[in-house]
Amino acid sequence: MKLDGFGIFVNDMAAMVRFYRDVLGFEIKDDENAQNVMLEKDGTLFMLYRRTDFEKMTSSRFNYAEKINGHFEVALSVENFAAVDKTFAQVVSKGAKPVMPPTTEPWGQRTCYIADPDGNLIEIGSFVKG
Repeated sequence: MKLDGFGIFVNDMAAMVRFYRDVLGFEIKDDENAQNVMLEKDGTLFMLYRRTDFEKMTSSRFNYAEKINGHFEVALSVENFAAVDKTFAQVVSKGAKPVMPPTTEPWGQRTCYIADPDGNLIEIGSFVKG
């Protein structure tokens, strides 16, 4: 098997599309009210599925984490430590929920965390000091 991509089951499609497009700069060509939104970021397929539509399609009910949750993270890398700080400030100023400010970890990575509108964690980091 080959990893083809991953999907997030979303509560508010319009808010999530605006966040990934306007705050994080993902290229999204689908409408904010589309049933499913697909995008590709750096060669990885990334999909947003409306929770209610997915439940209807599968004839199933699912449990969802509320608020900021720790079920998974989307990891984004930037070119260096300074870019971690700059990017964190930019995305927070555009409405991202700050979770952890830029910190240099003992393993040599500068990293920070934000959350999207549904509370999913997004890491922004770099291992390059320059």
